[in-house]
Amino acid sequence: MKRFSLALTLTLALAAASTGCRRAPSRGLANRNLPRYRIPTLPATERAADLVRRMTVSEKIAQTMNDAPAIPRLGVPAYEWWNEALHGVARADRATVFPQAIGLAATFDDDLVKRVATAISDEARAKFNLAQARGDTGRYHGLTFFSPNLNLFRDPRWGRGHETFGEDPLLTARMGVAFIGGMQGDNPQYWKTVATAKHFAVHSGPEAERHTFDARVSPHDLADSYLPHFEAAVRASRVGSVMAAYNRVNGQPCVANSTLLNDTLRRRWGFLGYVVGDCGAVDDVWAHHATAATPAAAAADALLAGTDLDCGRAYRHLDDALAQGLIKEADLDRALDRLFMARFRLGLFDPPELVPWSKLGSEQIESPAHLKLARQAAARSIVLLENRGALPLGPAIHRLGVVGPMADDLPVLLANYHGIPSHPVRLLDGVRDAAAARGVTVRYAPGARLVETTPSAVANAVAVARDSDAVIAFVGLDPRLEGEEHGTRFNPGGDRLNLDMPAAQRELVEALFATGKPVIVVLTGGSALAVPWLPARAAAVLYSWYPGVEGGHAVADVLFGDVNPAGRLPITIYRSTEDLPPFASYDMRGRTYRYFEGEPLYPFGYGLSYTTFRYTKIGAVGGNYAATAVEIENAGTRAGDEVVQAYILPRDLPPYAPRRWLGGFSRVTLAPGERRIVKIPLTGNPLTLVDETGARRHLTGDVDIAVGGRQPDRTGHYADETQGATTTLHLAPAVAPPALRP
Repeated sequence: MKRFSLALTLTLALAAASTGCRRAPSRGLANRNLPRYRIPTLPATERAADLVRRMTVSEKIAQTMNDAPAIPRLGVPAYEWWNEALHGVARADRATVFPQAIGLAATFDDDLVKRVATAISDEARAKFNLAQARGDTGRYHGLTFFSPNLNLFRDPRWGRGHETFGEDPLLTARMGVAFIGGMQGDNPQYWKTVATAKHFAVHSGPEAERHTFDARVSPHDLADSYLPHFEAAVRASRVGSVMAAYNRVNGQPCVANSTLLNDTLRRRWGFLGYVVGDCGAVDDVWAHHATAATPAAAAADALLAGTDLDCGRAYRHLDDALAQGLIKEADLDRALDRLFMARFRLGLFDPPELVPWSKLGSEQIESPAHLKLARQAAARSIVLLENRGALPLGPAIHRLGVVGPMADDLPVLLANYHGIPSHPVRLLDGVRDAAAARGVTVRYAPGARLVETTPSAVANAVAVARDSDAVIAFVGLDPRLEGEEHGTRFNPGGDRLNLDMPAAQRELVEALFATGKPVIVVLTGGSALAVPWLPARAAAVLYSWYPGVEGGHAVADVLFGDVNPAGRLPITIYRSTEDLPPFASYDMRGRTYRYFEGEPLYPFGYGLSYTTFRYTKIGAVGGNYAATAVEIENAGTRAGDEVVQAYILPRDLPPYAPRRWLGGFSRVTLAPGERRIVKIPLTGNPLTLVDETGARRHLTGDVDIAVGGRQPDRTGHYADETQGATTTLHLAPAVAPPALRP
């Protein structure tokens, strides 16, 4: 045993000496002359501090930018911090493309989201290992990822809303925590990758103004709507990184906002990771926001406020800031301590054989298991909005017409920030595969392009419809119509001007309705489509989002009944653009289901099934209402999932408060005839209310709790027992509340 230990010690010492950044054991002869940053058993914070103190000032400044150069004399390799993994490893060639984030949110299944993120981080480590083997330290080949996007989807016109987990803070928090957990892993010493919660903190359009606008937000809205999910990312999942947004919040640029970054993020929440500015955001401090007079002053303001890493080149002016006395070297050291702590936690200075995941290779990328998971995630995200007996497609269907520009559209699978799939299954491909297995003939005509059509194109689609037993119309949005600031030729600004379906596509659908054939409409996209003319005329309506590489198979699984749909809307679908407040206003009044006073086309949390569920016997579990429980029965003939949702509806609310909010949820699977008592933990302080000052206080008085597969109606109740049940709490101040009243 002694001979083995000595041999291992010498082997690791040689490895450390040969690379300058390899790890050696903390005891024995090989450790005597090693600097402390090369001793792997020391804490990452101690190793980082030792390494940083050995650098020159110019070396330190160079390390504060995303394309950090090598420092050969210290054995520090070059590292590029900018990498993307929104719904799969992005911009780094081949990778499994999972459903876009908004689709993952529609699953209401945080366990599934964690499994998806675990698969993504497996592929990330594999790609990193392969890049290291060929000496590639370039962009998109590292282990620090600018994901997830935790911004609240407060307005459906925002072009990047489909990157988020929807409009509810609790849903966003749970999905974000799950995603971060899957990305970073649970090893006590090493991070698998680093996740970055972005864009901190009040950021959701307009895209064209993101470098200049000032999000004016009340203390109530900040604490109640814009911060809770970021706080959960810090406290519950110990996220390794946070990205500060481009814009200002209440007059101060996010990247130079000490109140947000130092006071809230670090001191109040205990964040221990590093902050990176959105790419180019530090330049905005002087060039667009004009809160600093010079580039050096802007760089100093950002560094002192707590932005450790500049994704860009603005921090090259830190030498001027230092010379002018705007910062001290200790301020540089503080930022670099955080950055190198992350690199040590990733194992970047240790021998591969000592770091988990170092042997993951090309077999992980688009593995059969990952593709299977992508198909499952896409199928679980699909929301059934309408069904008049047309779905699932049955044996009476022999000739199936497929129309619409989205049927054979690749972008509609991939969304944005995506990898490159080897074999993407378009929606048309999936239907053809499923139909062929059942002996069903499929005919296809696009009928329209994204935003245009011709009489002959519509006529061809109508001819296909008339010759079919049923028609599937794939229509809606693709990423060319909703996206980031740069936009496309179809939508130069990125944001949507209205919530309407493109006129050419509506013309096509209206022509299909006129044939009298059953028309099943499959909507694509990542935000609300105001289509009040659609529900009464369609035989069925599905929302498939941006479903990823296996999207075609997943949609076909639902259409033909191999999967019973159970997705729920993570957003409100409004009847009209006129239902929305001004886009640029960050006041939450009138926004999202929590504040909207009108009647939506489809509410947040809505979704149908091929079976029927019945709710009874709601009650409390645990002291102080830690959870609520309800008995649920599958009263239909098909097995299926139900998303059980608990909503809090206080009777007496101040005018600034939300009228209702999600208190918890759970996705459960029930066989036909099966009954189960489902407990819904009331997580995230649901029996509290944020007051006008931003302080969170316990609710008092009468509070209704509604539990069901959707929101209750405007009165706080459900039409019948198949939808849910409501009970009332009597919450007295300063004492334990009494038992629930049935």
